[in-house]
Amino acid sequence: MQTAEHAFRRWMQSLIVIFIILIGYIVIADRYAPLTTESRVQGYVIQIAAEVSGSVTEVQVQNNQKLSKGDNLFRIDPRKYVLAVEKAQLALEQAREQEDAMYAKVEAAEAKVATNRAAFDNANSEYKRISKLAKQKLVSASLLDNALANNNASHSNLHGGQQELRALTVQLGSQPGQSSVVRAAQNNLQQAQLDLSHTQVVAPSDGVVTNLQLEVGSIANTNMPLLTFIPTDSLWVAADFREKAVAQINEHSRAWVAFDAFPGKIFALDIHSRDFGVAAAQQSPNGQLTQVETSNRWVRDAQRVRINLSSSELLPQALFVGSRASVVLYPNDNAFWALLAKTQIKIVSWLHYIY
Repeated sequence: MQTAEHAFRRWMQSLIVIFIILIGYIVIADRYAPLTTESRVQGYVIQIAAEVSGSVTEVQVQNNQKLSKGDNLFRIDPRKYVLAVEKAQLALEQAREQEDAMYAKVEAAEAKVATNRAAFDNANSEYKRISKLAKQKLVSASLLDNALANNNASHSNLHGGQQELRALTVQLGSQPGQSSVVRAAQNNLQQAQLDLSHTQVVAPSDGVVTNLQLEVGSIANTNMPLLTFIPTDSLWVAADFREKAVAQINEHSRAWVAFDAFPGKIFALDIHSRDFGVAAAQQSPNGQLTQVETSNRWVRDAQRVRINLSSSELLPQALFVGSRASVVLYPNDNAFWALLAKTQIKIVSWLHYIY
């Protein structure tokens, strides 16, 4: 007859065997199907800043409002920028008038060059004739000197007129509207129009405005963040695993994810990347000696490595940046470990109903 002591001993032996099996499974599974609860939904957080300064006259969004690319966010008082555009337009008109005047100067310069060329040709011909007569002793030396002086003066006048024409031609450019004064005025007008367009700030992509603190009357300074914007298509999952747990990751690895927001459900995600370092090992050339890590523990804490997970489809809308999740990795080419990994994550997802 089995005594109570024998029954207790048998139960204890069974529990010890089960405990050893569980410990062995945990150790092996941590290499082939690692599980972590240290996971969060990550996303790009964009700080919306104004590109011009001024007083905010209108806030066109509400907190946590979903937006499409190009939707209005807020408006800055545009009055001084409207005046700047009008001033730039007037400056452009004046520049075009200056260009027309320069074209008239070009025509006058061309006529002057033609006159100077004719005068030079005549003076040069006269000098050549007198020079021949001077060689034959038929004219006086003073007459030759006067002819030479006239020739040199007319040549200088021609050269000066040509340079003046060249300077005007360079300023005017290759065609009407390409003069330096007109192009500078056009550039100023475009800058003024660009500044005016920046008084209306719009959403850079599809997303959500959160933590809205902006009010009408606030002063917007250039490049000063005023809104927090989160693109809805930029969410991913960042999971921190022990270093030994990710040694087996390769192109065949996949992930099952259980989000705290969806207890009882699991989602399939792909492994996008693994971070190539951690902040604890980052060094900077600060001129100081090495700081040696010390620990009195027999078994030191395991280093964790970040794995980034993504999906070809958008993550559920109920998720937000910072949502918690549990992740298990598994080799897609090994049906046994894939089944065990799915079983683990299902148990975790059901446990989320309790806590």
